[in-house]
Amino acid sequence: MSWINEFSDNQRVYAQLLVTNVTRGVTGNNLAYLTVTFQDKTGSIDGKKWDVQPEDADIYQPGHIVEVTGDVILYRNTLQMKIISGRQLDSATVDAARFTMSAPVEKEVLEAKLKKYMDSIVDPDCSAIVHRLIEQYYDRFVIYPAAVRNHHEYTSGLLFHTLSMADLAEQIMVCYPQINRDLLISGILLHDIGKTVELSGPIIPKYTTEGKLLGHISIMDSEIRRVASELGITNETPMLLEHMILSHHGRQDFGSPVEPLIREALVLNIIDDLDAKMVILDKAYAATAEGEFTTKIFPLDERTFYKMKSK
Repeated sequence: MSWINEFSDNQRVYAQLLVTNVTRGVTGNNLAYLTVTFQDKTGSIDGKKWDVQPEDADIYQPGHIVEVTGDVILYRNTLQMKIISGRQLDSATVDAARFTMSAPVEKEVLEAKLKKYMDSIVDPDCSAIVHRLIEQYYDRFVIYPAAVRNHHEYTSGLLFHTLSMADLAEQIMVCYPQINRDLLISGILLHDIGKTVELSGPIIPKYTTEGKLLGHISIMDSEIRRVASELGITNETPMLLEHMILSHHGRQDFGSPVEPLIREALVLNIIDDLDAKMVILDKAYAATAEGEFTTKIFPLDERTFYKMKSK
Protein backbone atom coordinates (compact mmCIF):
# COMPACT_ATOMS: atom_id res chain seq x y z
CA MET A 1 0.00 0.00 0.00
CA SER A 2 1.25 3.46 -0.93
CA TRP A 3 1.29 6.72 1.02
CA ILE A 4 0.02 9.89 -0.62
CA ASN A 5 3.37 11.66 -0.27
CA GLU A 6 4.91 8.86 -2.35
CA PHE A 7 2.55 9.33 -5.31
CA SER A 8 4.10 10.48 -8.58
CA ASP A 9 2.95 11.31 -12.11
CA ASN A 10 1.95 8.37 -14.35
CA GLN A 11 1.86 5.95 -11.41
CA ARG A 12 -0.79 3.35 -10.68
CA VAL A 13 -1.41 3.23 -6.95
CA TYR A 14 -3.11 0.91 -4.50
CA ALA A 15 -3.85 2.61 -1.22
CA GLN A 16 -6.09 2.69 1.83
CA LEU A 17 -7.35 6.26 2.13
CA LEU A 18 -9.78 8.30 4.18
CA VAL A 19 -12.52 10.14 2.27
CA THR A 20 -12.78 13.69 3.64
CA ASN A 21 -14.98 15.35 1.02
CA VAL A 22 -17.13 14.41 -1.97
CA THR A 23 -18.81 16.60 -4.58
CA ARG A 24 -20.91 15.51 -7.55
CA GLY A 25 -20.60 17.05 -11.00
CA VAL A 26 -21.92 16.59 -14.50
CA THR A 27 -19.88 16.61 -17.71
CA GLY A 28 -20.84 18.44 -20.88
CA ASN A 29 -22.29 15.16 -22.10
CA ASN A 30 -24.54 15.04 -19.03
CA LEU A 31 -22.56 12.21 -17.41
CA ALA A 32 -22.20 12.22 -13.63
CA TYR A 33 -18.80 12.18 -11.97
CA LEU A 34 -17.45 12.47 -8.43
CA THR A 35 -14.62 14.60 -7.09
CA VAL A 36 -13.29 12.82 -4.00
CA THR A 37 -10.74 14.23 -1.59
CA PHE A 38 -8.61 11.51 -0.01
CA GLN A 39 -6.33 11.80 3.00
CA ASP A 40 -3.79 9.79 4.94
CA LYS A 41 -1.34 10.94 7.58
CA THR A 42 1.11 12.12 4.91
CA GLY A 43 -1.18 14.41 2.93
CA SER A 44 -4.24 14.66 0.70
CA ILE A 45 -5.12 14.31 -2.99
CA ASP A 46 -8.21 14.87 -5.12
CA GLY A 47 -9.53 12.01 -7.20
CA LYS A 48 -12.01 11.88 -10.07
CA LYS A 49 -14.44 9.00 -10.40
CA TRP A 50 -15.84 8.92 -13.91
CA ASP A 51 -18.59 6.60 -15.12
CA VAL A 52 -20.27 6.74 -11.72
CA GLN A 53 -22.21 3.64 -10.69
CA PRO A 54 -25.07 3.58 -8.13
CA GLU A 55 -22.89 1.83 -5.52
CA ASP A 56 -20.24 4.57 -5.73
CA ALA A 57 -22.42 6.96 -3.73
CA ASP A 58 -22.29 4.49 -0.82
CA ILE A 59 -18.57 3.80 -1.11
CA TYR A 60 -17.29 7.38 -1.41
CA GLN A 61 -18.69 9.21 1.59
CA PRO A 62 -16.87 11.52 4.04
CA GLY A 63 -15.56 9.46 6.92
CA HIS A 64 -15.33 6.23 4.95
CA ILE A 65 -12.01 4.43 4.61
CA VAL A 66 -11.63 3.10 1.10
CA GLU A 67 -9.16 0.70 -0.49
CA VAL A 68 -8.70 2.41 -3.82
CA THR A 69 -6.92 1.68 -7.09
CA GLY A 70 -6.14 4.66 -9.26
CA ASP A 71 -3.85 6.32 -11.79
CA VAL A 72 -2.00 9.43 -10.64
CA ILE A 73 -1.61 12.22 -13.18
CA LEU A 74 -0.18 15.73 -13.10
CA TYR A 75 -2.94 18.24 -13.90
CA ARG A 76 -2.24 21.98 -13.80
CA ASN A 77 0.90 21.38 -11.75
CA THR A 78 -1.04 19.38 -9.15
CA LEU A 79 -1.18 15.63 -8.71
CA GLN A 80 -4.64 14.18 -9.12
CA MET A 81 -5.97 10.63 -9.17
CA LYS A 82 -8.20 8.96 -11.72
CA ILE A 83 -10.14 6.48 -9.59
CA ILE A 84 -10.38 3.06 -11.18
CA SER A 85 -12.03 1.11 -8.37
CA GLY A 86 -12.59 1.22 -4.65
CA ARG A 87 -14.20 -0.65 -1.82
CA GLN A 88 -15.16 0.52 1.64
CA LEU A 89 -13.27 -0.97 4.56
CA ASP A 90 -14.56 -1.59 8.06
CA SER A 91 -13.04 1.27 10.07
CA ALA A 92 -12.84 -1.00 13.12
CA THR A 93 -10.28 -3.18 11.32
CA VAL A 94 -7.80 -0.42 10.45
CA ASP A 95 -5.51 1.81 12.47
CA ALA A 96 -6.98 5.33 12.68
CA ALA A 97 -3.48 6.77 13.00
CA ARG A 98 -2.83 5.77 9.37
CA PHE A 99 -5.36 8.29 8.09
CA THR A 100 -4.94 11.30 10.31
CA MET A 101 -2.11 13.41 11.63
CA SER A 102 -0.80 12.05 14.90
CA ALA A 103 0.69 13.59 17.99
CA PRO A 104 4.42 14.38 17.61
CA VAL A 105 5.19 11.77 20.28
CA GLU A 106 4.42 8.06 19.85
CA LYS A 107 1.26 6.89 21.57
CA GLU A 108 3.10 4.24 23.57
CA VAL A 109 5.43 6.89 24.99
CA LEU A 110 2.46 9.08 25.90
CA GLU A 111 0.67 6.16 27.56
CA ALA A 112 3.70 5.38 29.71
CA LYS A 113 3.93 9.03 30.73
CA LEU A 114 0.22 9.11 31.58
CA LYS A 115 0.67 6.12 33.88
CA LYS A 116 3.53 7.85 35.70
CA TYR A 117 1.42 10.94 36.30
CA MET A 118 -1.53 8.87 37.50
CA ASP A 119 0.68 6.87 39.88
CA SER A 120 2.33 10.04 41.21
CA ILE A 121 -0.91 11.28 42.81
CA VAL A 122 -0.55 10.72 46.56
CA ASP A 123 -3.93 11.90 47.85
CA PRO A 124 -6.05 8.71 48.03
CA ASP A 125 -9.31 10.40 47.03
CA CYS A 126 -7.82 12.22 44.04
CA SER A 127 -6.02 9.04 43.03
CA ALA A 128 -9.15 6.90 43.25
CA ILE A 129 -11.27 9.31 41.19
CA VAL A 130 -8.57 9.81 38.55
CA HIS A 131 -7.87 6.10 38.16
CA ARG A 132 -11.57 5.18 37.96
CA LEU A 133 -12.38 7.76 35.29
CA ILE A 134 -9.28 7.32 33.15
CA GLU A 135 -9.66 3.55 33.20
CA GLN A 136 -13.30 3.96 32.17
CA TYR A 137 -12.49 6.18 29.18
CA TYR A 138 -8.98 4.95 28.49
CA ASP A 139 -9.41 3.50 24.99
CA ARG A 140 -10.85 6.78 23.71
CA PHE A 141 -8.67 9.07 25.82
CA VAL A 142 -5.42 7.82 24.26
CA ILE A 143 -6.52 8.25 20.61
CA TYR A 144 -9.03 11.13 20.52
CA PRO A 145 -8.19 14.63 19.27
CA ALA A 146 -8.45 17.58 21.65
CA ALA A 147 -10.65 19.56 19.26
CA VAL A 148 -12.40 19.53 15.89
CA ARG A 149 -10.07 22.29 14.70
CA ASN A 150 -7.74 25.01 16.01
CA HIS A 151 -5.45 22.98 18.30
CA HIS A 152 -4.36 19.37 18.87
CA GLU A 153 -6.95 18.22 16.29
CA TYR A 154 -5.13 14.96 15.51
CA THR A 155 -4.94 11.39 16.72
CA SER A 156 -3.86 11.29 20.39
CA GLY A 157 -4.05 15.08 20.45
CA LEU A 158 -6.16 15.00 23.62
CA LEU A 159 -3.57 12.94 25.49
CA PHE A 160 -0.64 14.99 24.16
CA HIS A 161 -2.37 18.25 25.17
CA THR A 162 -3.15 16.89 28.64
CA LEU A 163 0.42 15.72 29.28
CA SER A 164 1.90 18.95 27.93
CA MET A 165 -0.22 20.77 30.49
CA ALA A 166 0.97 18.45 33.26
CA ASP A 167 4.58 19.15 32.27
CA LEU A 168 3.89 22.90 32.38
CA ALA A 169 2.32 22.50 35.80
CA GLU A 170 5.40 20.75 37.16
CA GLN A 171 7.57 23.69 36.08
CA ILE A 172 5.17 26.25 37.55
CA MET A 173 5.08 24.43 40.89
CA VAL A 174 8.85 24.82 41.19
CA CYS A 175 8.24 28.57 41.43
CA TYR A 176 5.01 28.28 43.43
CA PRO A 177 5.36 25.32 45.81
CA GLN A 178 2.23 26.37 47.71
CA ILE A 179 0.12 24.87 44.90
CA ASN A 180 -1.59 21.60 45.83
CA ARG A 181 0.10 19.28 43.35
CA ASP A 182 -2.30 16.35 43.69
CA LEU A 183 -5.32 18.55 43.06
CA LEU A 184 -3.74 20.36 40.11
CA ILE A 185 -2.43 17.23 38.37
CA SER A 186 -5.75 15.45 38.96
CA GLY A 187 -7.67 18.37 37.50
CA ILE A 188 -5.38 18.48 34.47
CA LEU A 189 -5.71 14.75 33.78
CA LEU A 190 -9.51 14.93 34.00
CA HIS A 191 -10.29 18.36 32.57
CA ASP A 192 -10.95 17.34 28.93
CA ILE A 193 -11.87 13.65 29.17
CA GLY A 194 -15.47 14.68 28.52
CA LYS A 195 -14.36 15.30 24.94
CA THR A 196 -14.32 11.54 24.44
CA VAL A 197 -18.12 11.82 24.66
CA GLU A 198 -18.45 15.29 23.13
CA LEU A 199 -16.58 14.32 19.93
CA SER A 200 -17.21 11.45 17.54
CA GLY A 201 -13.64 10.16 17.29
CA PRO A 202 -10.22 10.72 15.71
CA ILE A 203 -11.35 10.36 12.09
CA ILE A 204 -13.08 13.53 10.85
CA PRO A 205 -14.18 14.46 14.37
CA LYS A 206 -17.53 16.14 14.79
CA TYR A 207 -19.75 16.96 17.73
CA THR A 208 -22.05 14.21 18.94
CA THR A 209 -25.64 14.87 19.99
CA GLU A 210 -24.61 14.58 23.64
CA GLY A 211 -21.67 16.85 22.96
CA LYS A 212 -23.89 19.53 21.44
CA LEU A 213 -26.54 19.33 24.14
CA LEU A 214 -24.31 18.96 27.21
CA GLY A 215 -20.69 19.79 26.34
CA HIS A 216 -17.53 18.20 27.72
CA ILE A 217 -17.44 20.38 30.83
CA SER A 218 -20.90 19.34 32.07
CA ILE A 219 -20.27 15.73 31.08
CA MET A 220 -17.12 15.40 33.20
CA ASP A 221 -18.60 17.37 36.09
CA SER A 222 -21.42 14.84 36.41
CA GLU A 223 -18.98 11.94 36.01
CA ILE A 224 -16.82 13.11 38.89
CA ARG A 225 -19.89 13.40 41.11
CA ARG A 226 -21.09 9.92 40.10
CA VAL A 227 -17.71 8.26 40.69
CA ALA A 228 -17.21 10.01 44.04
CA SER A 229 -20.59 8.69 45.16
CA GLU A 230 -19.73 5.17 44.04
CA LEU A 231 -16.40 5.36 45.89
CA GLY A 232 -18.03 6.76 49.01
CA ILE A 233 -15.93 9.93 49.06
CA THR A 234 -17.82 12.53 51.07
CA ASN A 235 -15.17 15.18 51.81
CA GLU A 236 -14.66 18.33 49.70
CA THR A 237 -12.20 16.76 47.22
CA PRO A 238 -14.85 15.85 44.60
CA MET A 239 -16.32 19.36 44.86
CA LEU A 240 -12.88 20.93 44.29
CA LEU A 241 -12.27 18.70 41.27
CA GLU A 242 -15.70 19.56 39.90
CA HIS A 243 -14.90 23.25 40.33
CA MET A 244 -11.67 22.82 38.36
CA ILE A 245 -13.56 21.19 35.51
CA LEU A 246 -16.37 23.75 35.55
CA SER A 247 -13.99 26.72 35.58
CA HIS A 248 -11.17 25.59 33.29
CA HIS A 249 -12.28 27.78 30.37
CA GLY A 250 -11.86 30.75 32.68
CA ARG A 251 -14.94 32.82 31.87
CA GLN A 252 -18.63 32.26 31.39
CA ASP A 253 -18.57 33.65 27.86
CA PHE A 254 -15.88 31.04 27.04
CA GLY A 255 -18.13 28.21 28.23
CA SER A 256 -17.29 27.90 31.92
CA PRO A 257 -20.33 28.06 34.25
CA VAL A 258 -18.08 29.55 36.98
CA GLU A 259 -14.75 31.38 37.05
CA PRO A 260 -11.70 29.91 38.85
CA LEU A 261 -12.01 30.54 42.58
CA ILE A 262 -9.15 28.43 43.94
CA ARG A 263 -5.46 28.71 43.12
CA GLU A 264 -5.25 25.34 41.38
CA ALA A 265 -8.24 26.11 39.15
CA LEU A 266 -6.65 29.41 38.13
CA VAL A 267 -3.39 27.68 37.19
CA LEU A 268 -5.29 25.01 35.26
CA ASN A 269 -7.08 27.67 33.22
CA ILE A 270 -3.85 29.58 32.50
CA ILE A 271 -1.84 26.58 31.29
CA ASP A 272 -4.78 25.18 29.28
CA ASP A 273 -5.07 28.50 27.47
CA LEU A 274 -1.30 28.81 27.02
CA ASP A 275 -0.81 25.33 25.55
CA ALA A 276 -3.70 25.75 23.11
CA LYS A 277 -2.47 29.14 21.92
CA MET A 278 1.11 27.95 21.42
CA VAL A 279 -0.13 25.15 19.15
CA ILE A 280 -2.39 27.55 17.24
CA LEU A 281 0.61 29.83 16.69
CA ASP A 282 2.77 26.91 15.56
CA LYS A 283 0.22 26.07 12.86
CA ALA A 284 0.05 29.67 11.67
CA TYR A 285 3.83 30.07 11.61
CA ALA A 286 4.24 26.82 9.67
CA ALA A 287 2.26 28.36 6.78
CA THR A 288 4.12 31.71 6.92
CA ALA A 289 7.43 32.72 5.36
CA GLU A 290 10.12 34.31 7.51
CA GLY A 291 9.87 38.07 7.61
CA GLU A 292 6.12 37.97 6.97
CA PHE A 293 2.99 38.17 9.09
CA THR A 294 0.56 35.31 9.52
CA THR A 295 -2.99 35.56 8.32
CA LYS A 296 -5.51 36.69 10.92
CA ILE A 297 -5.80 34.10 13.68
CA PHE A 298 -9.40 33.99 14.85
CA PRO A 299 -8.79 32.35 18.27
CA LEU A 300 -6.18 35.03 19.00
CA ASP A 301 -8.51 37.99 18.54
CA GLU A 302 -7.88 37.93 14.76
CA ARG A 303 -4.37 39.28 15.26
CA THR A 304 -1.58 38.69 12.76
CA PHE A 305 1.77 37.56 14.16
CA TYR A 306 5.20 38.30 12.73
CA LYS A 307 7.52 35.40 11.92
CA MET A 308 11.08 36.44 12.74
CA LYS A 309 13.90 35.87 10.29
CA SER A 310 16.50 33.23 11.09
CA LYS A 311 19.93 34.64 11.97
